[in-house]
Amino acid sequence: MTSIRTLIVFILLFFIAVGDGVIFFAQKIFMLCNFILLGSGTIPKKKEKKTKQITIFPFPFFFKFKYFSLGIIFSFFFIFAPLLILIFIQDLPSPKTLVLGQIPQTTKIYDRNNTLLYQIYADQNRTVVSLADIPKQLQEATIAIEDKDFYKHLGFDISAIIRSIVANFSGKELQGGSTITQQLIKSALLTPETSLTRKLKEIILAFWAERMFSKAQILEMYFNQVPYGGTAWGAEAAAENYFGKHVKDLNLAESSFLAGIPRAPSIYSPFGQNPNLWKKRQLEVINRMKELGYITQEEASKAIEEELFFKHPQMPLYAPHFVMYVKDLLIKKYGLPFVEHGGLTVITSLDLPLQEKAQKIVADEVAKNAHLNLSNGAAMVTNPQNGDVLAMVGSRNFEDEKDGNVNVTTSPRQPGSSIKVITYAAALKKGYTAATILDDSPVTYTSPGAPSYSPVNYDGKFHGRPSLRIALANSFNITAVRTLNYIGIPAFVDMGKKMGITTWGDPKNYGLSITLGAAEVTMLDMTTVYGVLANGGIRVDVNPVLKITDSKDNILEEKNGNMGLRVLDENITFVLSNILADNNARSIEFGTNSPLNIPGYTVSVKTGTTDNKRDNWTFGYTKDRLAGVWVGNNDNSPMSQQLASGITGAAPIWHKIMVTLLEGKADNKPILPTRIITKPCLGRIEYFVRGTENTVNCNYRYSATPSALLSPNQ
Repeated sequence: MTSIRTLIVFILLFFIAVGDGVIFFAQKIFMLCNFILLGSGTIPKKKEKKTKQITIFPFPFFFKFKYFSLGIIFSFFFIFAPLLILIFIQDLPSPKTLVLGQIPQTTKIYDRNNTLLYQIYADQNRTVVSLADIPKQLQEATIAIEDKDFYKHLGFDISAIIRSIVANFSGKELQGGSTITQQLIKSALLTPETSLTRKLKEIILAFWAERMFSKAQILEMYFNQVPYGGTAWGAEAAAENYFGKHVKDLNLAESSFLAGIPRAPSIYSPFGQNPNLWKKRQLEVINRMKELGYITQEEASKAIEEELFFKHPQMPLYAPHFVMYVKDLLIKKYGLPFVEHGGLTVITSLDLPLQEKAQKIVADEVAKNAHLNLSNGAAMVTNPQNGDVLAMVGSRNFEDEKDGNVNVTTSPRQPGSSIKVITYAAALKKGYTAATILDDSPVTYTSPGAPSYSPVNYDGKFHGRPSLRIALANSFNITAVRTLNYIGIPAFVDMGKKMGITTWGDPKNYGLSITLGAAEVTMLDMTTVYGVLANGGIRVDVNPVLKITDSKDNILEEKNGNMGLRVLDENITFVLSNILADNNARSIEFGTNSPLNIPGYTVSVKTGTTDNKRDNWTFGYTKDRLAGVWVGNNDNSPMSQQLASGITGAAPIWHKIMVTLLEGKADNKPILPTRIITKPCLGRIEYFVRGTENTVNCNYRYSATPSALLSPNQ
């Protein structure tokens, strides 16, 4: 309030000062005129009457009042009024910001087949299109109903301005009649308030915009920036929202409907409280088009009779866990504002039909196995050669209110024995072979300040002295712990990080139980790890994005074939993959007819179950397809003790997904690397990395009986 009073005093003093100055100036002019008219001689003096001098300090208000009045009028029209207008204009936004490249646009996420999965925007769903993509009938319908003199006026309509002023002073709501340019200004640059001040700003900016842009540019900006109801801003988003099609594909009936929406989207929407008012508005648009000669009577009648089929406005959300995962990746890389407003087009690697099949398999199998006290499942399918994510099922049901939105594929969980492939990869790198004899007998490890550790096998038995092939294929725990103790935890952790584990820290933080899955990982990481084995030792990180372009079709990133880093020798990965595909070798624990076996195909597979059965996993792969599956409970509660790793739980889900992936394809057997040699050993033809074939006693005969503990033959 003090600042307002100060401003008023300043204005009064300004007027007084200017008025007083004009008085002085007028007096001098009057004297000069007298001098010119009467000549330069002596002017006769009249007899002066003595008057009493009255002085009012500092300004002579009561002397020569007419000059003072002239000063006030002069200062207002030539100084103060222009100053106010200048200040008013300076507070207005510039029409330059109407340029389409500066307005918020919707980011769209597609699958690899260009099926729309999801749209990201802050509060305005918008896709910019050129005027050439706007049907001529939609342009004419809009001009007919909104601004028939669009191509004639300077941005505003005098008659509409007068109606607005009269309505405002009469206390009524401001009337319509705004031009297309004014509507563009209102929606893009101003607030929706109904006041004379806002109307004045709208008129000034409309006139200004008409000086900066052509009519075609203004019309294009109008069709991309005005609201059409809900979150749909612009004609393209509106066409998708109401009809599920691109705006360029609209016919006359649909165009006439859309043209009538911007005046009052909430009233004329077919999904509003008055779902039939849109027909009355459409009829008004069509009749106006006919009156102005845009369409014939026949075309009008046909458009009126045509039945419109509306698509209920619902934002598409397919593969929800996947799209939220991609959204997070985009935000981390480009920032939230750019993702919400940048109009990105994101082509992902997801195969939606495969995704939906995998989702159904997970949901059905989890429901079928509810008696095992498991309530959730997750799955991923990737192409290990390029890191494509073909399917991502984050939980059995995304819409489950309790914990369906949790994406288990990105959540840290204990991997159980599925992590053993890292142990044996490090062992083979250190000189072990598939025929190396290991020790599966009782053992206890002690360390100062820590309790003793005695690993046990999944079946509670000891299996003597099996080969590395038998130990890995049947997932014996004790042999894995003994092997880790030999190669060392630092070598194991280092190998895990190289193969794709991102959740592990300092090796000093872990004990020998890490080889049995004591350290948490994510399914994303594990698919990268198994991808190394499938890809011949080359690590290709999971990457769900094929291509990203901005709103101007500039390529921001695009996946190419030059990718991957070799982290493991191809000969080692061949041996490991061969062991994991050996159905006979794993028959001790899993039998020969388990879900891990897919007849007619060479598929490498490994299971994993944590202590107390809190997590159950299966990972399996061919050269170009990899599937990982998890079952359990989000709250980490244990499943039933009846769960049998490799037979129930994750394995049957994995089997069905893998069969789906392999259906109709030939068996893609791994190619024998040049440094792999074969040799009869331990009763079979064994594979060796050249140079290691003579490091083992190939005449040893393994027996999985307790007697093997008493007479190891090596």
